[in-house]
Amino acid sequence: MPSHRRRAGLLRPATAVVVALLALLVSGVAIGGVAQAERTPDVTDTLPDGYDSTTVAELSEDLPTGEGSVAIVLFTADEGELDQGTQGRLTQVYGDLVERATRDAERAPPSASDGPPLRVSEDGTAALAVVPVPTEGATEVADLVEALRGILADATPDGVTGQLTGPAAIQADLAGVFEGADVTLLAATAGIVAVLLIITYRSPFLWVVPLAVVGVADQLAAVTATHVLARFDLAWDESTVGILSVLVFGAGTDYALLLISRYRDELRTTRSRYAAMAQAVRGTVEAVLASSTTVVLALLILLLSVVPTTRGLGLACAVGVVIAATFAMLVLPCALVLFGRWVFWPLVPKVGDPALVESRTSLWRRLGERVAARPAWFATAAVLVVALLASGVPQVQQGLSQSDQFLETPESITAAERLGESFPAGIVDPTTVLTRNDPEEVAAAAASTPGVTSAEVTTRGEDLARVDVVLEARSGSEAAATAVADLRSALAPYSETWVGGSEAQSLDEDAAADRDRRLLIPMILGLVLLGLILLLRSLVGPLLLVATVVGTFFAALGAAWWVYTGIFDFGAMDVGVPLLAFLFLVALGVDYNIFLVTRALQEARGYGVREGMLRGLTATGGVITSAGILLAAVFAVLGVLPLVVLAQLGIVIFLGVLLDTLLVRTVLVPALSFLLGERFWWPRRVGVEDSPVHRENRHFPAEISAGQ
Repeated sequence: MPSHRRRAGLLRPATAVVVALLALLVSGVAIGGVAQAERTPDVTDTLPDGYDSTTVAELSEDLPTGEGSVAIVLFTADEGELDQGTQGRLTQVYGDLVERATRDAERAPPSASDGPPLRVSEDGTAALAVVPVPTEGATEVADLVEALRGILADATPDGVTGQLTGPAAIQADLAGVFEGADVTLLAATAGIVAVLLIITYRSPFLWVVPLAVVGVADQLAAVTATHVLARFDLAWDESTVGILSVLVFGAGTDYALLLISRYRDELRTTRSRYAAMAQAVRGTVEAVLASSTTVVLALLILLLSVVPTTRGLGLACAVGVVIAATFAMLVLPCALVLFGRWVFWPLVPKVGDPALVESRTSLWRRLGERVAARPAWFATAAVLVVALLASGVPQVQQGLSQSDQFLETPESITAAERLGESFPAGIVDPTTVLTRNDPEEVAAAAASTPGVTSAEVTTRGEDLARVDVVLEARSGSEAAATAVADLRSALAPYSETWVGGSEAQSLDEDAAADRDRRLLIPMILGLVLLGLILLLRSLVGPLLLVATVVGTFFAALGAAWWVYTGIFDFGAMDVGVPLLAFLFLVALGVDYNIFLVTRALQEARGYGVREGMLRGLTATGGVITSAGILLAAVFAVLGVLPLVVLAQLGIVIFLGVLLDTLLVRTVLVPALSFLLGERFWWPRRVGVEDSPVHRENRHFPAEISAGQ
């Protein structure tokens, strides 16, 4: 027992109290005294660096009308056509809208006659006009659009419906998605974690401790991460903080489950809870350190992305995982030992109770023995299931238009769809051409391009001009993408001419996403493989483990596509989902393999490879399954935000984590280990006779040696 006392030095009562209170105090001061960093969103935050559409967004600010955006007001007759008298009243309403939109601008507000007249459709059922929105920042634009919609609701005459669409209105509706989202997301995440912890521990008390520790870690991570991003001038938005929160809760709770499971086992062999916790930390720190380090390094690879917000997400989440792991390995142990064994009530572990790893009747032991009896059959069956699910991948269509971004269709999208019935579809959001050449010549070349309805020079600067190009095709359609590609080809002879706007941005985002996938996915795979090789000091096992998580990713992607189309009626997958899903599934999925194989390796040194895997599966099966279900549920919470890309990301990770937890890690990995035996660990030799554990087994009862 002296060795136990030495190992428990940092967890003696006074030290534990000081560490726990100090950590919580520092965190409380940081959270309460320092708010999350703030930044003014930039138009290029989500646009890839170095592409034409990004250049257009940057250079547009140099034009005389470069500041702000525009909204399009659409008037539609409820019945019949808009007569001359109604059109006159609508012109007055339009004047009120322009006056309100430019009230706070430095320049004098124009009268209705100064602006473009109402444009009435050929069928006479609709009219539109452009309203300038001379303000910046998502909040300011959203407030102005709300005010304009209020004027429309009050001033539009009976028999006519007035709606706002166009870039400013779409931006405002997108900002509305995140209104109060942080509170909703945090409440939903914490609620799910609490429920699952209660089910896992079957205790009315124990769940409070890890939830409180992880909750503090989450708030500290949000504050720290945003300030780190501000320090390095990296972009972030509301979705960055939302994904960060989900990741901290998921990873932090996973680490907590692993530690508490080991702590419960140690309490069955050790009278002092401080010594038991020291042993538990010693037995889990290697797995948690290896896991969190792998995840952090994989996240940092996102810094090589060409998309600013993706780079910000990678660094923010890396900071979050560091804080989650630190709290799980430092604050949580100190917080837990402040309570007696009673915190586990009613299933209080007592000295002399059989250790979980020794159980011959547990579900995981019985499952492991069945897999060990027929490993080839189980491995083949698991691979076939993964391959069947992955067969949906070739059917995946990528690319969401603006109208497909929302789970609930807002006014700006319904108005754009109605506008397309009476006007050329591209008039809502014209394609923008900036040029340093003769703008009239460029406009003529653009107008003669197939798929273009009109091209008009709208703004002239000192050496830069803007040409607005209206496409025939509906926004987000394949025909619109083809028209933009043809337009770029037609304008290629004109140097310093760039094609931008929403349709061009979609094309460039597709190209950037493809570039990121080709560069970053192999790097993430190589990093994970290297980490496993260093951890296990073998080659065969790491290669097989990486292969299983890659298979899980493709299976999750294929299954998610069937869910998208069969249940949610999504027409396409956002181009950013595959990369982020791959990152989280591989980095987090390998966590569970690390938890399993490190425990199996510990046990194999004393009991042999086959029995070591059985004991590792017995000891970790329940906790890893609980952790996987919890992590899957936490990522599914992203669906509470009415934004398609987050819902899609949550679905892929939800399916992938469940598949990895319930099939790959439970059946496939053990089956491969049983099939290969010692070769699974090649070139490492897992000897029994020379191991310290084996020597101790000759002199101590099995439950004591297992605890060590």
